[in-house]
Amino acid sequence: MPWFVWLLAAAALGAAEFLTLTLVLGLLAGAALVAAVVAGLGVGLLGQFVALAVAAVAGLVIVRPVALRHMTQQPLTREGSDALIGKRAEVMQEVTATHGLIKLSGEEWSARAFDESLVIPVGALVDVMEIEGATAVVYPRELLP
Repeated sequence: MPWFVWLLAAAALGAAEFLTLTLVLGLLAGAALVAAVVAGLGVGLLGQFVALAVAAVAGLVIVRPVALRHMTQQPLTREGSDALIGKRAEVMQEVTATHGLIKLSGEEWSARAFDESLVIPVGALVDVMEIEGATAVVYPRELLP
């Protein structure tokens, strides 16, 4: 029955980790799961505590620093034409499913409508959804009449 107590401890620590997001309590929950497995194998109470301690130390010394390092890394920056995705542009020549012209970041780009049934008039503001070669695929920012 000690394995069940370890499972309850792991569940409680996991729930507490969910609320705190510190990574410490989650690693301790994992260590409690290790202790539950050891208890299920029939190892005595001393062995269970040793397994708990070894798993907890391993998690806190090895896993936590690696996880924190990955969490603090800056997201990848988009470069080139990928950096234009999500930008706002102004329609210079009517945009349809096959052709059009927009002013994007101070440059004129060929464009086509993301929704093939739309015709976007001159002067409308659009969002760049994707870039296909030298053509921006756009969608209007506001509902068209």
